Amino acid sequence: MTRDDSIFLLTRGYGFGDRIWRRVWHGARSAPMRLLGDDAVFVRGVEGVGLFYDEGRIARTGAMPALVQETLFGHGSVHSLDGQDHRHRKSTFVDVAYEDAQVERLTPWLEREWESERAAWLDGGKRSAYDAAVGALGRAVMGWAGLPGTPAAKTRWSARLAQIVDGFGSPYSPAYALAVVNRMWSDRHAARLIEAVRDGSLSPAAGTALELWAHHRGRDGKLLSARVAGVELQNSIRPMIAVARFVAFAAKELHDRPEWRGRIAAESREREAPVGGPLAVMFAQEVRRTAPFVPMLPGRAIADIEIDGHRVAAGGRVVLDILGTNTDERSWAHPRRFDPERFRDVEDFEAIPTFIPHGGADVETGHRCPGEKLAIAGLSAAVAVLSDPALSIQDAGLRVNYRRLPTKPSSGGRVRATRATRGCPFH
Repeated sequence: MTRDDSIFLLTRGYGFGDRIWRRVWHGARSAPMRLLGDDAVFVRGVEGVGLFYDEGRIARTGAMPALVQETLFGHGSVHSLDGQDHRHRKSTFVDVAYEDAQVERLTPWLEREWESERAAWLDGGKRSAYDAAVGALGRAVMGWAGLPGTPAAKTRWSARLAQIVDGFGSPYSPAYALAVVNRMWSDRHAARLIEAVRDGSLSPAAGTALELWAHHRGRDGKLLSARVAGVELQNSIRPMIAVARFVAFAAKELHDRPEWRGRIAAESREREAPVGGPLAVMFAQEVRRTAPFVPMLPGRAIADIEIDGHRVAAGGRVVLDILGTNTDERSWAHPRRFDPERFRDVEDFEAIPTFIPHGGADVETGHRCPGEKLAIAGLSAAVAVLSDPALSIQDAGLRVNYRRLPTKPSSGGRVRATRATRGCPFH
């Protein structure tokens, strides 16, 4: 009998998958394992994605350990639903975040907040790329979502939400305990915002996340409780703040590739805007491919499963290797090489079945994150700003501890001004 592999997820982190794949022949699509006492199968590639997101065979309800589910996503969130309940709740997320008009509405917020962080660096600021991203992305997405509050208050809440992301993967640690505290505070605060909209004391613009979640009704026609609506409000904004981890990796990759910094800086000057440049987007996509947020996702088999010669009975677990799929040798040329050119002229990134940094399958009917376009906009804006020749990315602190979940370069990417310069390079 295969021994339980749960401990290796905690001790190996992002190296967890490599350990499992050593059990089977090179290039296998599945491998046997045990997770949390259950028989399981580890899957990757096109075949693994197709199985994992087949709702007739795999369910998400009860698959994620409660310690993770309740802290990161919140009690009663869409992430714990399947079938019609999931699709109904998911439709509001699609309205909130997926439509191109919502991305366009976010763009000026991103430009304004990233220029604020850039100006702070030029004035001698010493915030890391990660800390600057938590502030810039948090303030931008909260403004876009219709949330009230001063910039300082939004920055403080962004820091709480970022800490939840930082601490959820280390159960029983001080970071996890703090994440639980921040989750409780955030749930109360978000619920009060929902209640304020419902009693008329707060009037967010139509179509914003705050307005839509305050008025969302379940399949039974009833309003969600203020607490659950507040949880989903957070699930509309927290993923953007989590992009700060990608920003830290982007800083590392830009530091190591000065030629790309130069190309992106030239593109930004030519476009006179930091958001949406093709080179910056290509670079952002390659960061997302090579530095996934989590290494794997669990599901629960609701039918007997067989893939690639390995079987799991109904009730067992199917675990999708996120990192192994994003770097699958059958799907990507030189998959371990950092090469943004692989995304040149890729208009529909969702059509690449093995590109799953924000989940796979269809956005509207499956579990793929509807905020992915927003994440790309926020990350590509950061890439453009960090490529500014008036800024430098320091050598120290760029090592990554791949045993920690989630991870990032240890310093977050130290950024400093290279010369006394004023004025925006994009205007």
